[in-house]
Amino acid sequence: MARKDSSIHTIGRRKSSVARVYLKEGEGNFTVNRKPVNEYFGRDTLKMVVNQPLALLDKLENFDIVVNVRGGGTAGQAGAVRHGLSRALSEFDREGNRAALKASGFLTRDAREVERKKPGRHKARKKPQFSKR
Repeated sequence: MARKDSSIHTIGRRKSSVARVYLKEGEGNFTVNRKPVNEYFGRDTLKMVVNQPLALLDKLENFDIVVNVRGGGTAGQAGAVRHGLSRALSEFDREGNRAALKASGFLTRDAREVERKKPGRHKARKKPQFSKR
């Protein structure tokens, strides 16, 4: 059953980014850090990533979405927004939305993080050049 009383608050994460998503029924306003989503995410691929859950459910104009996102870069932030938005849509209408979002993999937290740099190496795995003579 759909919740229609107030806004839904969820959290999405990707790499080192954390997105707080507030979802309520409305006219389709979508803001990220007090900017329109198309202005905040400049690249078309990032805009597509953020809108994937809404496009999957054909609900691009049904909700007002406010997102506060911090940490990481733009790609990680876009992934965090997608994760948080998917969770919010799943919570809004559990029977209708959850199965489609889960099948697309939007509800799964991507646990990949940057591997730490090791001592004696240039990066996490890159070794210094070997000289035979």
